[in-house]
Amino acid sequence: MVQHHPIGEANEQSPFGSLSPTEFYTKHSVAHSSSFITNSRGLKLFTQSWTPLPPTKIIGIVAMVHGFTGESSWFVQLTAIHFAKSGFITCAIDHQGHGFSDGLQCHIPDINPVVDDCISYFDSFRAQHSQSLPSFIFAESLGGAIALLIHLRRGKPWDGIVLNGAMCGISPKFKPPWPLEHFLSVVAWVVPTWQVVPTRGSIPLVSFKEEWKRKLAVASPRRSQARPRAATALELLRVCREVQERFGEIEVPLLIIHGGDDVVCDPACAEELHKKAASKDKTIRIFPGLWHQLVGESQEDVDLVFNGVIEWLRERAEQVAATGGD
Repeated sequence: MVQHHPIGEANEQSPFGSLSPTEFYTKHSVAHSSSFITNSRGLKLFTQSWTPLPPTKIIGIVAMVHGFTGESSWFVQLTAIHFAKSGFITCAIDHQGHGFSDGLQCHIPDINPVVDDCISYFDSFRAQHSQSLPSFIFAESLGGAIALLIHLRRGKPWDGIVLNGAMCGISPKFKPPWPLEHFLSVVAWVVPTWQVVPTRGSIPLVSFKEEWKRKLAVASPRRSQARPRAATALELLRVCREVQERFGEIEVPLLIIHGGDDVVCDPACAEELHKKAASKDKTIRIFPGLWHQLVGESQEDVDLVFNGVIEWLRERAEQVAATGGD
């Protein structure tokens, strides 16, 4: 039976369509909660979670990591509800400068504190639930690089990672033209927060194929439409190089999904990750003709992609449950 992704109930103005958030959660038999945590740098970070209600059986935990300029309360939330309806307690955090979290808007001059924030919150969230529950990461775009860095820290292990349009390499079709990229380190040193870095199109414009979903992305009051800041752009390029150099150290079960026509994050880099990863359990699905944001495609394609993700998660959750986590 096809389980439809809740994106089909959204409209151009709201991810919940004509319903209130509470009505939307009730309709999908999901309990929602949110809170702020304070990190080691004194920033208040917004977190939220979605829990399946009876009679749905809880079979695992999914931690979601959003991408650059994204947040956990818009498209990510609809995918979280989709996972929760399928039996997974799901949680997410807004990175510094994103969504409802503190920090200069969309400014990440150093990825490491962001990775620390995710590890701290996700580990505390998992500790609140049965330790026997399998746990997974679902990460989008820049979140994909963050998820790989979380794994590479070798902390509390995860039972699998799903990478959706992962930022393992920024496409030449989107990143700054050569002269600016070449001198970006100088610009970032002089004026790190300057919103000066040009890209070849806005992120929503080149990420969401369906026009109404593009309008919904722009409708979020917390999504920045400004150019990337110099130090942030420099760090994103550095992060791509770091994760590429460490592909061979990746050992966690992997599902890589990527649009074949993604002009933001290069699908060739996702293929290289799949080739080089040491994971014994690794799957890659490149969808021809699809763009960077797979949730931005037709409902038929969205259901195809995300029902495949749920099937992969369920299979791994069953394997972990059957082996007792060994």
